Amino acid sequence: MRVAKLLVATHNPHKLEEIRAILNPLISGFDPRSVVSAAEFDIAEPVEDALTFEGNALIKARTIARKTGMPTIADDSGLAVDVLGGAPGIFSARWCGRHGDDEANLDLLLGQLADVPAEHRGAQFVCAAALVLPGGAEWTTEGVMKGRLRHERAGLNGFGYDPIFEPEGYTVTNAELDPAVKNRISHRFRAFSALGRHIAEQVYWTGDIC
Repeated sequence: MRVAKLLVATHNPHKLEEIRAILNPLISGFDPRSVVSAAEFDIAEPVEDALTFEGNALIKARTIARKTGMPTIADDSGLAVDVLGGAPGIFSARWCGRHGDDEANLDLLLGQLADVPAEHRGAQFVCAAALVLPGGAEWTTEGVMKGRLRHERAGLNGFGYDPIFEPEGYTVTNAELDPAVKNRISHRFRAFSALGRHIAEQVYWTGDIC
C-alpha cells in the first residue's frame, strides 16, 4: 500500500473520528492516522449553498482538494422527518438559525413535534459522501438510516440529533448505542462503505475491501 494522506473536509473532530472508525475495518492495511482533518490547514469552510446533500458534499470536497492538492472526502448529512416533509434536511445543522448548536436544534425540533404521536414520528438520517481527487475526478454515494424520533433525549454518545433518534430495529437511541454498533448501521457507514472501494483504489492503490 502506498503511504497516503486523505483529507476529510470537516472541522468537526467527532465526524473525523467516526469516519476513521468506519474506514478502518473496510480497507486492507488501512492506517487511521492517514486520515486528517481540513482543520489542520488554514482554509475557511466553504459556503454550503447547494440544494441537496450530494451537492453540499461535493462543494466541500472540491474546495479542499483544489486548495490543498490532496485527495479529499466529505459528507453532508441530515435528518429528514416524515411529518415535516423531509425537513430539517440540508438545514439540519442550522435548524435553529445558528450553525452547529445541537442543543438549540434539538429543542426546536422537539417543540415542533411535541403533539405528534409515536406512530407518526418516522424519520431517517441521510448521508451523501464524496471523494474528489486534485485532478478533478470525483465519486459520490448515499446512505440512509431509518428510524423514529423520541419525545425526549436519551443517551450521552453521538452528536447532533442522536439523542432523540431511535434506529429501526432498536429500542435505544443512537446516543445510547455503543459507538462501534452505531458505526455499523449508520447512514454515514452506509455511504462511506459504498465509497470505500473508490478510496482504496484511488488513494491507497489497493482494491482490497475487508
